[in-house]
This record gives sequence, C-alpha cells and structure tokens, in this order.
Amino acid sequence: MNDDWRPQVAASILTADFGHLDRVVHKLERAGVDRLHLDVMDGHFVPNLTFGADICAAFRRLTRLPLDIHLMIDEPSRWVDRFLDAKPQTVTFHVEAPEPDAAKRDALERIRERGAGAGLAVSPGTPISELYAYADALDVVMVMTVEPGFGGQRFIAAAAPKMATAAEWFRAHGRTIAVHVDGGVNRDTAQIAGAWAADVCVVGSALFQRGQDAADEVRTVKALTADGRLRGPAALEASRPAAAAATARA
Repeated sequence: MNDDWRPQVAASILTADFGHLDRVVHKLERAGVDRLHLDVMDGHFVPNLTFGADICAAFRRLTRLPLDIHLMIDEPSRWVDRFLDAKPQTVTFHVEAPEPDAAKRDALERIRERGAGAGLAVSPGTPISELYAYADALDVVMVMTVEPGFGGQRFIAAAAPKMATAAEWFRAHGRTIAVHVDGGVNRDTAQIAGAWAADVCVVGSALFQRGQDAADEVRTVKALTADGRLRGPAALEASRPAAAAATARA
C-alpha cells in the first residue's frame, strides 16, 4: 500500500434536505467529507427520479469541494456535456446504459477533454470485466454494492471483491485507477470496503440520520476503511469467527 494513501469519503446527498441545500453543504464541509457525490436518476435507467444538470451546477456554486456526478440515466452520451458545465471532478455513468459501445467511449473521451475524470460504474450483478474494453479511457471505477436507484439500502458484501479485482487488473496493465464504492457504506461496512481496495467510500443516509454526528461518522468510516486496507480481506475474514465467539461468550 502506498504510504501516502488515505481513504476519502464522498457524501451522497440523495437523502439530504433539498429545501436547504446550502445548510446541507456547509454541514458536510464541517463534518470533513472530501467530496460530494451527486446521484442523477432519470426514472428510466432506474425506477427513480432525482435531479438534473441545473442542481449539479447549484452545488458547484455552493462549495469548492470536488463534485462526483454519478449518472444513472439512459443515453449518457446525449446528456454528459450538460453535466460537465457544472465543472465536476469526475463524471461516472453505468456500463449497463443502453447505448452502443462507440457512444459510451465517445462520452468518456468528452469527459476527459473537458478536464474531468471519466468513470464507469458496475451494478452488483455485472462482472467487472465489462469495464476492461474501456480501460484506456477510464480514471474511475465505481462498484455498486446496492442495486442502483434508491438510497438507504443494505450493503451487498458479495459485490465488494470486484473492487480488488479491478484494482489488480488495472495495476497489471500499467494503469492507476481510483476505486469508488457506492451503496450501504457506513461504520458497519467500511472495513469490508477498505479490505477490498476502496479508495473513495460513498456515504449517504448514515450522514443524515436524526441524532447522528456526521463528523464522527466520517472519521469512523475513514479509520475503518484504512484499517481494512491494512489488514486485507483474508485477515478480516479470519477475525470474524473469533469476534462472533467473543460476542456469544459475552
């Protein structure tokens, strides 16, 4: 592991109070998040509707934090330029989007041409190998550990190993890639995410629960992600039976 590596937390605002976005952003800044994760849903690619390019641009005016725009939409190549006007750090869309491969590649190239990092996301049931054909155009791999479309879902641990598979594959091919994990990440699952090579943990509903100290959640998720990375998946798995036994004795 690189000595300079530190896990990052990207705050998903999907379950935030959209009536007071300025307060939401300032709260997240004070809590120590590293970036904002903006989930754009069109009601077609996923069965939910959120917001569009204008809201993304509003977030850009509210903060200097990096913006990660996550497009869960049909035809990302048709709309990507509108979202790039918000000057995001990264734009990621789904490899499963119903578009020809050439259109997806064109969208990735346009993202890079505008100075942002280009990413592809994979849903839990999609093999990570679906991304490899686009490897030369990618800066971000996003592994979904919930089904895309709604916040507040439980972390699907079986999808997590795809992060390490992607990191190892890109490294073997001479590429450095940022691995984002999105879905159900909180203090209970961050260690698993870190063990399977997550660089950026997208944390959503855990930051907005009534009575929750967002700053404490951010600190804890970062610490547990780093601990998971240090220990690795084998050590993490080995410790679970012992932890379960100790709990049973108690």
